[in-house]
Amino acid sequence: MAIIRSNEVREMEVADIQKKLEELRAEHSKIVSKSAAAGIIDNPGEIKELKRTIARVLTILNEKTQGEHK
Repeated sequence: MAIIRSNEVREMEVADIQKKLEELRAEHSKIVSKSAAAGIIDNPGEIKELKRTIARVLTILNEKTQGEHK
């Protein structure tokens, strides 16, 4: 999973951001369930980074949708 920078997300359209958010959430749930089943994951920092990336994407998505309503 590559790190998504804020400026990359800001350049995307709202539909693309929502699609990317779904992908990130699916990947996060896959990694969390894998770690819960096995107890050990390859890269423990990956879960934290995915959470941050999801939060970053949600923040930018909210900014864009709020900007449309104003």
